[in-house]
Amino acid sequence: MVARHDQTTDPELLAALLQARRGTAFFARKLNELSDAELDGDTLLPGWTRRHITAHIGYNARAIARLVEWAATGVETPMYASTDVRDHEINFGATLSPIALRHLFDHSAVHLNVEWRDLPEDAWRRTVRTIQGREVPASETVWMRTREVWMHAVDLDNGAVFRDIPVPVLERLLADITGAWKTRGTDKDLVVKVTDRGLTFGDTASASSTVVSGPLDAVVAWAAGRGNDGVTAAGPGSDAANGTVPAAPKWI
Repeated sequence: MVARHDQTTDPELLAALLQARRGTAFFARKLNELSDAELDGDTLLPGWTRRHITAHIGYNARAIARLVEWAATGVETPMYASTDVRDHEINFGATLSPIALRHLFDHSAVHLNVEWRDLPEDAWRRTVRTIQGREVPASETVWMRTREVWMHAVDLDNGAVFRDIPVPVLERLLADITGAWKTRGTDKDLVVKVTDRGLTFGDTASASSTVVSGPLDAVVAWAAGRGNDGVTAAGPGSDAANGTVPAAPKWI
């Protein structure tokens, strides 16, 4: 039998696909370490159990696969009919039996991977639309999936930490998050410094700025609203005496 390979030969896209697939494998490992009973446990996301996260990751793969199919066929196939439909789908998925929930994750991940694998080279540049209404090339679907599987593997609260996420993924996550703050105007007087990477986000010229500093994994965790361990703050928005770090602006 002839082996099947990705149709694309673009080295950057192939590297991105590898990162997404590694993230899927990492999520699968953390999920498979959990017993069926432990799927009912809490996560780092308030109001969501591990069932909700698993359902979300499963249905997210299906939604992204629809965008890839759109790029392949030219027939518009939105991720979801609406955000309400997406939320209902997740809540329904959380009620599935453990075996059905695990099959949802496994089968949807395989389906998405096949859609990526079989997408012709030129189709990766075709435009699709995200649930937020952004017009993006089909190649963006790889990053959309990458950030979901890596971050939500941590959210399962089963031993994974942000330090387990590859540095390139963390750096792009931080760029996405701070970029969203800037677009919404919620980054005013806030500077983020990554002490182990020499990265700075925000206006360092402002004397009124609150500066949040720390290693990359800790800063991304804080910026994503997953706690402030390992970060420090200085300036008007902090209380150095009490070790208070301001909450990050809303991201998603």
